Amino acid sequence: MEQNKNLTEEDLCNELQRQFAELRNGRKKLERTWQLNVNFVNGDQYCRITDSGDISPVEREYGWEQRRVFNHVAPIIDTRLSKLSRIRPALSVRPASEEQTDMNAARLSSAILSALQQEGDLDAVISQATMWSEICGTSFYKIIWQGEAGRVIGITEEGKKLREGKVNVAAVSPFEIYPFSLSVENLEGQQGLIHARLVPVQQVFNAYGVKCEGKPISEFPPALCGVECNSAENSGEENNFVLLLERYVRPSKTYPEGRLTVTAGDKLLYNGELPYVNGDNGTRDFPFVMQTSVPVPGSFFGRSVVDRLIPVQRAFNAVKNRKHEYLNRISMGCVAVEDGSVDVDELTEEGLAPGKVIVYRQGGNPPEMLTLGNVPEEFWKEEESLLTEFTKISGTGELSDNADSFAGITSATGLQLIIEQDDARLNVAYQSVKRALKAIGRQVLRLYKQFASEIRLLRYAGADGKSNLVSFKGSDISSDDVVLDADTDMNMTPAQKRTVIFELMEKGLFSDGEGKMTQSAKKRVLELLGYSSLEDVIPGD
Repeated sequence: MEQNKNLTEEDLCNELQRQFAELRNGRKKLERTWQLNVNFVNGDQYCRITDSGDISPVEREYGWEQRRVFNHVAPIIDTRLSKLSRIRPALSVRPASEEQTDMNAARLSSAILSALQQEGDLDAVISQATMWSEICGTSFYKIIWQGEAGRVIGITEEGKKLREGKVNVAAVSPFEIYPFSLSVENLEGQQGLIHARLVPVQQVFNAYGVKCEGKPISEFPPALCGVECNSAENSGEENNFVLLLERYVRPSKTYPEGRLTVTAGDKLLYNGELPYVNGDNGTRDFPFVMQTSVPVPGSFFGRSVVDRLIPVQRAFNAVKNRKHEYLNRISMGCVAVEDGSVDVDELTEEGLAPGKVIVYRQGGNPPEMLTLGNVPEEFWKEEESLLTEFTKISGTGELSDNADSFAGITSATGLQLIIEQDDARLNVAYQSVKRALKAIGRQVLRLYKQFASEIRLLRYAGADGKSNLVSFKGSDISSDDVVLDADTDMNMTPAQKRTVIFELMEKGLFSDGEGKMTQSAKKRVLELLGYSSLEDVIPGD
């Protein structure tokens, strides 16, 4: 979508508002699906998407009908997130050549990424983004430069503190990202997108110096509120929010450096070229990285395993509730009475309490308990079948649940193969997280290269666990070929990693030419085993 250069500020705001409304209406069905997934994970499972596209509660058919929730979706998501949390490999950079200058540049870039992981709380950001991708199918990372962050390096003439700035990586939910096309399968193919979110009016003033008129958070679409609703209610500022729209347009003939338009309500905050040189070959690109759980052909947004679990969860709730209703009938009993023989209202209200005296009409038949027998076996069979279906659909079955299937396997190798097959269903999500990590690393290095114009100090923990200090500026960064360290063992559990280390020690791969293990090798082995605190007790060579 090419922007008209002759539009006034008011026209730009109106145009962006109209485009945002069109994109939001075009994906209304997707947003309702995401909201339904969130409801099921949170335990609000008696709701549905109506023909009009809204989410409404499912009413009881009878007043006595049980409506308990037996949530299996939430623990399945917890299990998947736990397995995906193993993907936290160190980011490093390969040198462009074997020349010493390229080797030094690669070490510097690796140190920058190491500091980002250690100080930037990148693990928490990845965990949050992975949670969104597992529940809704897609999540995003936003990598921006914060000029007002970092250490103070001076004072301006106005008395304002001048800071060195730093890169910030934040997780973004799919509710906030509106691509121009829903049929383009990846972020690289999108001509543009809109990042829409609710922010306090004070935050807009602090960032842009523009005062906006705030509105109650209840006046905005629920899909845009997200966590802002709870934070606003807790802070008492629910009436001071404004809709911030950021439209990113990829470079074209009309705008060779791309276009970024930012509005807050009816105020134009920025309209110019894309601010970051974060693309390949020195081009400007979107400051976003995309992560999906299950890619969908011909669709920008991915799908979540929750979509597949919802029908099974509905059926499981129905079976469990009907079974409990049947048990209640057996334990409490159903009474048959002759019409007019007893006070039916009294019997209905008080039931058959122990020792109760029942007075019935002379000549009539006394109340009779109906025999219902036992719970039908079909209830138990259907419940077991649905539990098995949960495991098959989610791909997160525990080995203890399927012990009968490999009762004859006694070798460690055979059990290891079963474990690998059990995790194979998560490989697509594994690969998406790995690609996102490398893309984040590339954008981080390019932002430092663009904005770190002055000498700055960086502290990070080296491979030996000691704190290292390095000085650099943006021009020193010449390599951004990011790779993942220990890429082959990221799917292993701690026990599996220890087994591999012991096997390598037995084969002598950590020993020198005399068959002895050096002190540095011992320290490294202890670090890999998780006992780095014992390094001080190692005797010298």
